[in-house]
Amino acid sequence: MVRAAVLPAVGAPLEITEIDLPRPGPGQVRIRLAAAGVCHSDLSLSNGTLRQPVPAVLGHEGAGTVTEVGDGVTTVAPGDRVVLNWAPSCGRCHYCGLGEPWLCANAAAGAAVPYARRADDGTELHAGLGTAVFAEETVVAAGAVLPLPDGVPATEAALLGCAVLTGYGAVHHAARVRPGESVVVFGAGGVGLSVLQAARLAGAGPILAVDVSPHKEGLARAAGATEFVLAGEDTARRIRELTGGHGADVAVECVGRAATIRTAWSSTRRGGRTTVVGIGGKEDRVSFSALELFHFGRTLSGCVYGNSDPAADLPVLAGHVLAGRLDLGAMVTDRIGLAGIPAAFEAMQAGRGGRALVVF
Repeated sequence: MVRAAVLPAVGAPLEITEIDLPRPGPGQVRIRLAAAGVCHSDLSLSNGTLRQPVPAVLGHEGAGTVTEVGDGVTTVAPGDRVVLNWAPSCGRCHYCGLGEPWLCANAAAGAAVPYARRADDGTELHAGLGTAVFAEETVVAAGAVLPLPDGVPATEAALLGCAVLTGYGAVHHAARVRPGESVVVFGAGGVGLSVLQAARLAGAGPILAVDVSPHKEGLARAAGATEFVLAGEDTARRIRELTGGHGADVAVECVGRAATIRTAWSSTRRGGRTTVVGIGGKEDRVSFSALELFHFGRTLSGCVYGNSDPAADLPVLAGHVLAGRLDLGAMVTDRIGLAGIPAAFEAMQAGRGGRALVVF
């Protein structure tokens, strides 16, 4: 039995309880978690913004050590340090065939079937986003684990599984930021801080951070922001003033709200590019006039998991960490236990802090 944070129903409080975790079956891997990041997507799963079968153990940003493998697993072995990949591509579907593994039609298969049971009453549990890392241990498909290069701290490495891959990919794959381009980042949470670091790695400048909380300025500047803008009614105007009167070349929206997406788009220059990373509600609609779409010639695009191929991008990110160019620890504002996850959810809703890290 292992301790886990269980979501009994959508909108219900998390319950810290023991679960019965089976031994790994064919093609599966059991992992002892070192740490798990608390991501806004977990909050969206808990409140129903994103669909997830329940009851479930949430958590999808994690790293740990393999303890046991099932039949047929040859990619990892007991004792290997790994990062969890919450969207493993199947390699066979239409999107994988197009070379777009981040859109894999079967990536969510692991969340659709029960993977464990509550120890107290035997209730079947689902794995949040197929990974269920809000627990001391988890069992996942072998395709959902990526070897962690030596030298990268196992706890901070959890951030590589979502925030950092997403932020890096948003800059390098989705927006394709070029050296010298101006970048504005909306939201300085875990993903936003990762975007700021990635923009710095890309040689962007100036790099602007926008957030509703003045307390985020220090975190944003440490991550690479050269300017900090407190969000308000004049946000777009302030960004234009700080970018020579034209607007930013690139905007990356990490909040997931229609109003913020609209402001991000309006903050870019004519011909600018806006990449939306934040996950919003299906009823929250963004509107544009037909004339302004023509006149400004801007591009608006979505971004899933940073449009990344985790197997290819993780070694690159690990190289940046080992060379001191990417600081994972600087994004962690709270180190907590399982019981601290509800408070971390509340902090995210209130726009406080960077990334909370559950350390086992």
